[in-house]
Amino acid sequence: MTAVVHQLPPLALRGIRVLDFSHVIAGPFATFHLAQMGAEVTKVEKPGGGDVMRRTATGARAFTAFNAGKRMREIDIASADGRGEALALARDTDVMVDNYRPGVLGRYGLGYDDVKAVNPRIIFCAISGYGYSDPARTPHGAYDHVIQALTGMTMLAGNAGDPPVKAGFPVVDAATGIIAALAIVTALRERDLTGAGSFLDVSMWASALQLMYPFACETLSSDQEIPRVGNKGYSGSPAADTFACTDGWLAIGANTPAHVARLLELLGVAAADAAPLLEPVGEGGPAFARARDPQAFRELLAARLAGQSATDLERRLNAHGIPAARVRTLREFTQEAVETGLLRPVVLGEGEARAITPGLGWRTSG
Repeated sequence: MTAVVHQLPPLALRGIRVLDFSHVIAGPFATFHLAQMGAEVTKVEKPGGGDVMRRTATGARAFTAFNAGKRMREIDIASADGRGEALALARDTDVMVDNYRPGVLGRYGLGYDDVKAVNPRIIFCAISGYGYSDPARTPHGAYDHVIQALTGMTMLAGNAGDPPVKAGFPVVDAATGIIAALAIVTALRERDLTGAGSFLDVSMWASALQLMYPFACETLSSDQEIPRVGNKGYSGSPAADTFACTDGWLAIGANTPAHVARLLELLGVAAADAAPLLEPVGEGGPAFARARDPQAFRELLAARLAGQSATDLERRLNAHGIPAARVRTLREFTQEAVETGLLRPVVLGEGEARAITPGLGWRTSG
C-alpha cells in the first residue's frame, strides 16, 4: 500500500506543555493527539525498560504509532534525584497525564496534591480502569477485554444465547484515550477563562458507556436489558441485516418503509408477496419498518440475495438510496480507501520505526 502523507490538523495546542506518565494504549493515545495538535509532550519512561509497547510483536512501529511527536526522557522516579527532576518538570508544565495504576505516582511524591502544591494551574488527567469514584474498585488494574465484560459490552455483541463476544480490537483503550484528550482540551479552555487548574478523572468503564451511549441511556431510563441483535441493524428493521451472497457478505441498511419498498423492487419481490410479512404503514408513516414475521421476511430476502454478487449489489443499492456495504477485512478497506483518496494516511517515523497511520480521524480546511 502506497502511503500519501497528509497534512495533520493545525497546531492549535502550540505552546502547551504536557508531562506524560503513560504506557501501552489509552494514555499514550491521549497524549499522541495532543502532540499531533502542537503540544510539547515530554514522555517519562523508566530507565532500561520504558513503555511495554516498545517490546510488542510489531516493536518500534507500534511504539511510533502512539508516541510520535513526543520527547522521550528517562527518569527513575524511585530515586530522590529522579523525583526532584520530575517535580521540576511538573512545576513548569500545563498538563500532567497519569496513566499508571492509581496511587503509584502518589507514592513517589508525584500525585495530584504534590504537583498542585508547586503548580496550582496544573491540569492533572488521571486515566485508569475504574476511576476514583468507588474506592473499592479504584486500585484494581484493568484491561480492555475485562472492561468490555464488566460494562455489558460483550453481552450486546452476538446473538441471544451466544457466549460473551468482545469487539475484535481494543476499542475501550482507544476510546479512553480520545475522551481523555477531549477532557484535557476542555480543561485548558476552562483555565483560559478562569485561571484555575483541575483534576480530570478519566476511566475505561466510563469510556465504554460513552461508546454504548444510546443503549446506556435506554437501559438507565427503562431499567430493561437491551436485546442482542447479532449482525442486525440497531433500528430493528427486518431489512437491516447482513446476508450471504456469492462473493461474500452484504450488510444492508433498509431501515424505513421506503427503503424496504425499493429493496423489494430491486430484488424482484412482488409487493403482494411481501405484504403479509410486513406491518402496514400507518398515517404519517413509521420511522422504521417492522415485520409481522421477521424470520420469514429475512428468509425471503436471504433467498433472493444468496445468488447475487455483494459487490454488484453494494453499487446498485447505494445508487437507489439504500445504504449497503460488502463486508470487507480491515486490510481490504484501507487499501481501497487509499486508492480512491477516501483515506489519506499520515507517515510517522523512519526506518524500522516507520508507522503508517490513519491520522486523527478528522480533517479541516481554510
